[in-house]
Amino acid sequence: MKASDVRAKTLDELNEELAALKKEQFNLRFQKATGQLEKTARVKQVRKDIARIKTIAAEKSAAKKA
Repeated sequence: MKASDVRAKTLDELNEELAALKKEQFNLRFQKATGQLEKTARVKQVRKDIARIKTIAAEKSAAKKA
């Protein structure tokens, strides 16, 4: 997911995407613990996407308050 794609979304859409990524992150951790994880790089990618969404959401909410 690119930052430009994330910036185009509203805060509500970002929150929905964040919830979906957190669910996926949980499932990936569970698969890793049980030895069923095939795409190990996806864990890192999801973590970075979560951070990217949180950062841009914070920027948008700060701009909204100012």
